[in-house]
Amino acid sequence: MSKVNPHQYKQDAELLYSEQDVSAAISEVATALNADYAKDLPIVLSVMNGAIFFAGQLTPRLTFPLQLDYVHATRYQDGIEGKEVRWVVKPKATIKGQNVLILDDILDEGHTLKAIVDECYLLGAKQVKVAVLVEKELGKQKPVKADYVGITAPNRYIFGCGMDIHGWWRNLPAIYALKGA
Repeated sequence: MSKVNPHQYKQDAELLYSEQDVSAAISEVATALNADYAKDLPIVLSVMNGAIFFAGQLTPRLTFPLQLDYVHATRYQDGIEGKEVRWVVKPKATIKGQNVLILDDILDEGHTLKAIVDECYLLGAKQVKVAVLVEKELGKQKPVKADYVGITAPNRYIFGCGMDIHGWWRNLPAIYALKGA
């Protein structure tokens, strides 16, 4: 990997979804979750590091009581090509018999999310649902389905709102795509 100034990534990118677009999408997801979980007590698992932004924006908009925890599984390790799923922090055994809501930044190929969902069920979760800020349109079936999607994005390399490019720019409040990617 060549050393690129992180500012160059943003300069060489195209804005796909503005901060206002992202906020509106998160509000729509919150509205759906508030309706579906009004009488439930879920354990919400934020997938690190990508879901930090989404969880931080979404959870204050939720009107039901919840327990918040996290998991950390990755295939990218700050790169742009997925590898085998590597666990940093697995779900805790306290999810046994519970309804679990997984929050993630993006549903791309779905391998990492599938591994997380499977692990929750192995630990005895009663039900597992997935909410993502972005689902990428790949034109093919994925191994896992998101129950709640904020934004549907084209199959391009995107970053911002928790999604990174070589470890940078998770903090952007809007979503960008590399030009030509």
